[in-house]
Amino acid sequence: MKNILMVIAPEGYQDVEYGDPKQIFLDNGFKVTTTSTEEIAYGKFGGTTKVDLLLNDVKAEDYDAIVFVGGPGTTVYFSNQKALSLARSFAESNKVTSAICAGPGILANAGVLTGKKATSHPAVVDIVSPRCENYTATDTEQDGKIITANGPASAKKFAKVIVKNL
Repeated sequence: MKNILMVIAPEGYQDVEYGDPKQIFLDNGFKVTTTSTEEIAYGKFGGTTKVDLLLNDVKAEDYDAIVFVGGPGTTVYFSNQKALSLARSFAESNKVTSAICAGPGILANAGVLTGKKATSHPAVVDIVSPRCENYTATDTEQDGKIITANGPASAKKFAKVIVKNL
């Protein structure tokens, strides 16, 4: 069984970008592990999630894919060394390395978008665009095993692209 790691902000994760993909992953028979820096995470729209594992306890080798969920709280990971290290580890291992909305800012800061096509929420275009080869501004973008999306309206399509790659 493939295991997907979903990284959500402790406060202000995007509820739809977490909930819709997670349900699609479960419906397709994948195991989903949710991680954050706190045991309870709070969504932008009132969702509450008890995380399965704290971020500092995550081992990249235990997962087949990583998903950085967006939302305003995601910026806490833009300089979080564990999050950046995980992004690099997944990308270097040629595993599905994905991010939606503000999440591609993490991939950009980790250096994994160099030479790649990517998209993101317009709020982080200034971070993502200069650190990728081709900023497409499309709803969902894939370059190799790097998958990015622009926001909640793309969450289901984003999840289906990830499923297809696993």
